[in-house]
Amino acid sequence: MSDKARRQAIQNVAASASMCVTDKIAPRSAAELFGEDVFNLASMKEFLPPQAYEKLVDTVRNRAPLDPDIAGDVAGAMKTWALGKGASHYTHWFQPLTGGTAEKHDAFLEPDGSGGVIMKFSAKNLVVGESDASSFPSGGLRSTFEARGYTAWDPTSPAFLRRTPAGATLCIPTAFCSYTGEALDKKTPLLRSIRALSDQIRRMLDLFGVKDAGSPEITLGVEQEYFLIDRNFYLARPDLIQTGRTLFGAPPPKHQQLDDHYYGTIKARILAFMTEVDQTLWRLGIPAKTRHNEVAPAQFEIASVFEELNLANDHNMLTMDVLRQTADRHGFVCLMHEKPFNGVNGSGKHNNWSFGTTKMNFLSPGRSPEGGAIFLTAICAVIQAVDRHGELLRMSTASSGNSYRLGANEAPPSIISIYLGDELTRLIEELESGTPGKVRRGEPAMQLFVDTLPPLPQDATDRNRTSPFAYTGNKFEFRAPGSSQSCAGPNVILNTIVAESLDDILTELEKAPKAEFKAALQSLLRRIVRKHRRIIFNGDNYSREWVAEAEKRGLPILRTVPEALSVLVNEKNVAMFERYGVFTRAELLSRHEVYFEEYCARTRIEGELSLTMARTLIHPAAGEYLRRIGRNIQVLQQTGVEAGLPEQFAEAEQIGKLMAALVHCEAKLEKALPTGEPEEIREAQLELRRIVDRLEKLIDDELWPLPKYREMLFIY
Repeated sequence: MSDKARRQAIQNVAASASMCVTDKIAPRSAAELFGEDVFNLASMKEFLPPQAYEKLVDTVRNRAPLDPDIAGDVAGAMKTWALGKGASHYTHWFQPLTGGTAEKHDAFLEPDGSGGVIMKFSAKNLVVGESDASSFPSGGLRSTFEARGYTAWDPTSPAFLRRTPAGATLCIPTAFCSYTGEALDKKTPLLRSIRALSDQIRRMLDLFGVKDAGSPEITLGVEQEYFLIDRNFYLARPDLIQTGRTLFGAPPPKHQQLDDHYYGTIKARILAFMTEVDQTLWRLGIPAKTRHNEVAPAQFEIASVFEELNLANDHNMLTMDVLRQTADRHGFVCLMHEKPFNGVNGSGKHNNWSFGTTKMNFLSPGRSPEGGAIFLTAICAVIQAVDRHGELLRMSTASSGNSYRLGANEAPPSIISIYLGDELTRLIEELESGTPGKVRRGEPAMQLFVDTLPPLPQDATDRNRTSPFAYTGNKFEFRAPGSSQSCAGPNVILNTIVAESLDDILTELEKAPKAEFKAALQSLLRRIVRKHRRIIFNGDNYSREWVAEAEKRGLPILRTVPEALSVLVNEKNVAMFERYGVFTRAELLSRHEVYFEEYCARTRIEGELSLTMARTLIHPAAGEYLRRIGRNIQVLQQTGVEAGLPEQFAEAEQIGKLMAALVHCEAKLEKALPTGEPEEIREAQLELRRIVDRLEKLIDDELWPLPKYREMLFIY
């Protein structure tokens, strides 16, 4: 990469920034578009026989077992619907352990034996697919030479069409498993964890005597952050192409300090991109609602309305795909890495999670006595679960990219704690002490099933942006997951640990005589609060004092990814996951191996690329600048001009020292790479970066070979 290439990239961006892609945006309303490319309930009703429709709806809404006899009807209806919308191929769309999505396309056509073709799609094609997919990571669960991978239809998530200018493909959401049944994907454990928590929700309703509350439901609302940069800059940065983040780059004097980008007026070119994203998502039945500028320059956010968890997870995976593909059509590149630019905010994926039924949110204060008691029981169950298994929640956010973000000024630290807000904390404290307080606001109070428990005003909540796990009124917002992560991992953990916590609570309450139920409930909840209140922290999670306080409380502090991943195979965690049928021991061991190997591989790639870029791009630029200074000094000495000579000598000496340090850091990184120890590689890489970023601020601007932050973050 030469300095000429950088200057050419700037010119190309300046030209493209003056244009907006609007010809692909159809002037249609959200109501017209929504669900147009989804085989949803309306389409099912239109194309399916009535009896098959009723059975499929029961499976979709109530998670009833699928009647295999209707698979042929569903396949025929799905084929007719898809062909009518221009589809030529179908695919089983699944989510392997890479963290992305995968698909293999098959055409509907088959030879008819008479020189023509027929369009065919059978029940077998719908229900089970043999994808082989032998190169996906499995952590030893399957051998390439002896076991295939299979996809199995998930009827609870609707099929949809993916469109390109070349046509449309019918995508069928599926699970992905080995020949012997082990989960090779993210969806299967998520579905298992939903079942585990749903079982406890049913028990809870029965125990508290709640009738006609609807079916168990866990919901999720996702806030997805991302960066957009012009493709010309991206192509001029080998590090962005290879790793998704800048391995070198000094923050400019002005970046996000003035907060002027946050919620600012959206530029026309960006708005054109966002409009197409929204319309594409609406056609896919994804309820995209919010779009805005985020804190860092060139950073943005999109958020959807709450949905059932499995569907919300599928929709978030689709949203990431749509963001990337739409960005490409608008001359951008969408960066999902958690920390693409050093020194400015990184990108997270806020996971807004709640549970209850289709008619009742257990995390929302209710006005009936039963609803209030269920609310308080649910809150205490979450407190107990997070304190017992905070290390698992930390593990669920552990990745190479997120390790650069967690603990920075814009993200919660790697210490897991719960924020409850003043009112709910007061309620918990009064529950613990047994002394009811008064409602402090004039709003209607929540009524509690237990007479002696204190009241709580409706909507008694606030926000703490520094907390990794915050109660926000009717949900918990898990802010630690990274922007590139699948939602499945964190929610598998949440569902399972809360299922265990509820199981323990309900098992004890079920033993209490009916006449003593209220007293037993109050006593149990008080014990839970006393035992687990250490996990509650409403202060500044960014402060150094909190780290010391967390250590004093005995909370787990897992600073590195290998430390965090190791808890996945702790015996107590293995036993819990097996008890609730979410993971087998073999599946947990495989995931630990896959995730650790991915971390090591990404670290090594970044280390090798840092070394290559330093030697082939930075060294030549620094050397040429030093030669220029030398020539200037020689000219000044020959002409006898003294003005500026000491400064030239000082600059040459400084550059010379930095180049010597650069060589030292390169040698250190080169030595670390063969050992493969990820933490040694990252330490040496960080030291190398410090030197290169200092050089960037000293070397003549026209010699610097890489697009700078001030260009990538502000010119688009």
